[in-house]
Amino acid sequence: MEGLGPGDVRTEARGAWLFERIVSTGSVVLSAVGGSEAGTASAHRYLNSPRTTVRGILGAFGARTARACRGRAVVAVQDTSEISFTPAAAGRHGLGPGGNGRNPGFFLHPVIAVDAADGAVLGLVDAEIWTRAADRVAPRAGRALEAKESFRWITGVRTATACLGAVAESLIVVADQEGDLYGHFARRPGGTDLLVRARHDRALAGGGLMRAHAAGWPVLGEDTVTIPARPGQPERTAQVTLRAGALTFARPDGGAAQGTAQGAAHEPPTLGLHLVVVEEPEPPRGRTPLCWRLLTTRPVTQAAAAREMVRLYRLRWRIEEVFRALKRDGLGLDATQVRVPDKLFRLAALALGAAVRILQLVDARAGGGRPMGDVLDEAGLPWVAALGRAKEGSTVRLRNPHTPGTLAWLAWIVARHGGWNVAGKPPGPKIMARGWQTLSAMLAGALIHDRESLPSRP
Repeated sequence: MEGLGPGDVRTEARGAWLFERIVSTGSVVLSAVGGSEAGTASAHRYLNSPRTTVRGILGAFGARTARACRGRAVVAVQDTSEISFTPAAAGRHGLGPGGNGRNPGFFLHPVIAVDAADGAVLGLVDAEIWTRAADRVAPRAGRALEAKESFRWITGVRTATACLGAVAESLIVVADQEGDLYGHFARRPGGTDLLVRARHDRALAGGGLMRAHAAGWPVLGEDTVTIPARPGQPERTAQVTLRAGALTFARPDGGAAQGTAQGAAHEPPTLGLHLVVVEEPEPPRGRTPLCWRLLTTRPVTQAAAAREMVRLYRLRWRIEEVFRALKRDGLGLDATQVRVPDKLFRLAALALGAAVRILQLVDARAGGGRPMGDVLDEAGLPWVAALGRAKEGSTVRLRNPHTPGTLAWLAWIVARHGGWNVAGKPPGPKIMARGWQTLSAMLAGALIHDRESLPSRP
């Protein structure tokens, strides 16, 4: 992973090595990531270096994600998660209170890019990482929107547009109910669409409220929605009805004063959006019926367009998978022993990229025609090709059948380095993880010790 440093070759190489080690070990415990006393010391030096910045790390991830998104229809998903530590976690100086107001912690708000066509994770676009002040803040009503944490939703759209707007075929930013802000829609950059699950029963410009008005719309069609498993509730399938239509919303009371004078100028007194209502008329006994109200800047007047909005919104679950891969079910960032905030935030930025990479590796097992650059820098292709040839045999069955440079081609090489014998069933997650650990170690070694003498591209 190039660019994980301030342009210094050694710092970039150390950052790339540390990133690949986090992915391959599935851990952010620096002693485990380092693999040796010298390796652990190298990891600490990178995270402690004043030349290593969160912006630099995230910028490197965003640059490669932009390359992966070129010419594609992209869904940029944004959401917030909390990393909270127990009160017994001594030495957490410099961290403000977490979500419960007591335990020390910090917050992450990443934006990830997802392929709208097949749901594959394309990469990390950017993220905000912050900790709250311990002192009381002014009441929400008295603060400008730019001074509120909720402004992160607007920042996320702007970042996604700046990173992907010029390269993606189309871009729609998806958010859950926390993103249901009038300013979120009113201040969106041109050329970027929004799809947000409604939280508020908003007032209409012509009088009345959104939910009551939409209840009278005719059913356009039906759809099947998979509801992911939750604690105490297994995954299930819901049969839902679809309604949709155009609405004009009135700016909330005080809306013109929600931002600075410049920001308020971008919040008109009315706002036209489309609403898709997804309802489960007959839920299983004892289950809460599914009901989504999806607000979008894209026109939705037919059943096909409503189904498409439902499909795109469901891709939001991919960021939930990133959070699971980031925390105790995966890398264990919420159990790290790193205590210094600056160092912790740099580790968090690396871990976010690693959690995304882990999902990409899972996606890569299916192969397809997607480029290797979704997962691995294409500058490493000569090395990957050489390592792949070393695992090929003399028979057709033992040769990589996929097009060089594709994810399928890379996945075959990773699996072979993980011990897959080609015969029998496809490689499982353990083989893929073991293979990636071996392959990435070889590539990192080449990057550090042989950076200036890469073999010519075949």
